[in-house]
Amino acid sequence: MKTPLTSVALFALAAILGAVGQYLYKTGAGRITTSFSSYLSLPLFGGIVCYVAVMGLFVAAFKRGGDLSVLYPVYASTFIWAAIISLMAYGTPIKAVNVVGMALLIAGMFLMGK
Repeated sequence: MKTPLTSVALFALAAILGAVGQYLYKTGAGRITTSFSSYLSLPLFGGIVCYVAVMGLFVAAFKRGGDLSVLYPVYASTFIWAAIISLMAYGTPIKAVNVVGMALLIAGMFLMGK
């Protein structure tokens, strides 16, 4: 079965939303205190919304068809998006070894799609 481009695009969007969700979780975690109400922060809620959206995108993509072995590696690009967001939000450097890892990830996504 050939994987439709729309399914790949939905998984790519899910990867970006997954990375945004991770950023929001980290931001929200930094605001947590000993008070239970601190867990009810907007960033943590936003992270939950992102992950619910990711699951919805997964379902929509699978409904359109495609192989899990093709689609899931696209979602693995979440690691790349998270590194980019971390660079922009926190100034976390992306080192040469990280770039090599990202290149291998992209190569793996390409090979899994073959």
